[in-house]
Amino acid sequence: MIKGFERFYMDRRLRHLQVLMVALLALLIGGLFHFQVLKGDQYVELASRNRLRVMRISPPRGIIRDANGVPLAVNVRTFDLKAYPMDLARDDNLKRVADLLSRKGIPVDQDSLAEEVEEQYVAPYRAVSLARNLTLAQVVDLMGEDQFRGLLFPMPVWRRVYPSGELAAHVVGYVGEITRDELEDLADPRYRGGDMIGKIGIEAVYEEELRGEVGEEAVEVDSRGRKLRDVSHREPKRGKDITLTLDLSAQRLASELMAGQRGAVVAMDVRDGSVKVLFSSPSFDPNPISWGISSKEWGALMGDRQRPMMNRAVSGTYPPASTFKVVTAIAALEEGVVTQSTTVYCPGSFTLGNRTFNCWKKTGHGTEDLTRALRDSCDVYFYQVGVWLGIDRLLKWSSILGVGERTGVDLTGEVQGNIAGPKWKSARFKEPWYKGDTVNYSIGQGFLLMTPIQVLRIYAAIANGGYLVTPHLNAAAPHLERDLRIPKFGLRAMQRGLEEVVNSGTGKRAAAYGVTVAGKTGTAQNPHGDDHAWFVGYAPRENPRYVAVAIVEAGGHGSSAAAPIVGQVLAYLVKNDNSLLRRVSP
Repeated sequence: MIKGFERFYMDRRLRHLQVLMVALLALLIGGLFHFQVLKGDQYVELASRNRLRVMRISPPRGIIRDANGVPLAVNVRTFDLKAYPMDLARDDNLKRVADLLSRKGIPVDQDSLAEEVEEQYVAPYRAVSLARNLTLAQVVDLMGEDQFRGLLFPMPVWRRVYPSGELAAHVVGYVGEITRDELEDLADPRYRGGDMIGKIGIEAVYEEELRGEVGEEAVEVDSRGRKLRDVSHREPKRGKDITLTLDLSAQRLASELMAGQRGAVVAMDVRDGSVKVLFSSPSFDPNPISWGISSKEWGALMGDRQRPMMNRAVSGTYPPASTFKVVTAIAALEEGVVTQSTTVYCPGSFTLGNRTFNCWKKTGHGTEDLTRALRDSCDVYFYQVGVWLGIDRLLKWSSILGVGERTGVDLTGEVQGNIAGPKWKSARFKEPWYKGDTVNYSIGQGFLLMTPIQVLRIYAAIANGGYLVTPHLNAAAPHLERDLRIPKFGLRAMQRGLEEVVNSGTGKRAAAYGVTVAGKTGTAQNPHGDDHAWFVGYAPRENPRYVAVAIVEAGGHGSSAAAPIVGQVLAYLVKNDNSLLRRVSP
């Protein structure tokens, strides 16, 4: 009986609970119907009157300076004209804005403006830029149009300026608006359409340090776009400054010496690889590119037959010619193929099978040992040594000395050149490697291709005692080197030969500027015209501190076209180095 009453009351409570749940569900459905159907339009209108607007605030990029504190890349204030996509999508506003900008002398139409908005679009309440790099006067003129108030607003932004212009363009690089492909490749939420990003040079390599952190401001506005209250604010953080090892005064000297010529000049400290000069000629002005040029102007720049955008110092590949003879000499000494006193007779030509290879001096040099062969740049001596060595050992030491590999300099666009060899030739031409190929290889001709900075690094190793340093432009970059473990006698043999080149050989013109120089000339065959002229050397030769290389495309002989350039650059660096001046003063 008791159990029956308990069950009765339990069933009644469950029925009451079921009725209550049905009533609450009906109330919820009724509420949703009321707000979403009966009052939907009214609440949409109310919501549109109070909207959240989010504005990204671009940070100033870090300043780039040369070794003496001279600014190479700085920031200036300009204005971007901005609007919100949700506002532009209403009442034919996009067409009205396009007409306004066109009327005010800013070339734009509705289609291009729509494309610009689409590229930057993230959310309807995040502002996009409609016009960039406006002056204060332009902003005042635009904002004087009453009908556009609340729709358009100016935002002060930082833009990049390069005071040194063409002088350091290949080193510093430039910034430009990020492309859709770059956005996809980066997959970095910190970047959005319309952002500026480093494209080449230091600007690109150190983008992470230079860019800073974007700020953001969120405000609530009414239906007329008037601010109601601040929701949040985050200040932008300025990018990190970078000081380079580059000496702008020495860079200017290199540009003057290369005026009207194609080629490159590079100079660095032999001890740690800090680059003092890196000039590629012809150059370009990065300022118009950074601020925006037309597709026609960009096409003309890229199509220029002089190729001003190419950084020849790290991207140009050339036969190293006689500058490569030190590699052949080091390989022969290290492999025990020759000693410093081994001699070869040069009659002016070298016969291998049914082929004859001429020396640059048709009458010959007579009997040559290693030092004299370097001094006279005797081709026949190195032809013979190359055959004695064989291509495998020559390739081995070429690789040890950095041929066919990037130097690791902190610039974009560096190429590795072409170390060539039997495997490469077989894959490329389906032909075997002949001893005649080795003969050409031994004097830096044939299939062998190197960049100026690769050649420079080899001579820095000869000057500094056998350490292959990594060139760098950022003064804060770590000092990296590789011990080549070349015995001192071998290095000294190279040094004596290079000293004789400048004392009484083909490089005498490099020593005409008041400092002692050791180095090597080179004249590289050019299938497209006159020979390329090389010279690479270091100074002061008794206590080497700086090494420099110059290549003059179609310049003829290295002794006349390139040696004076290197001599003057080295003289400038040595004479303006206070530590060296104190060391040599009485």
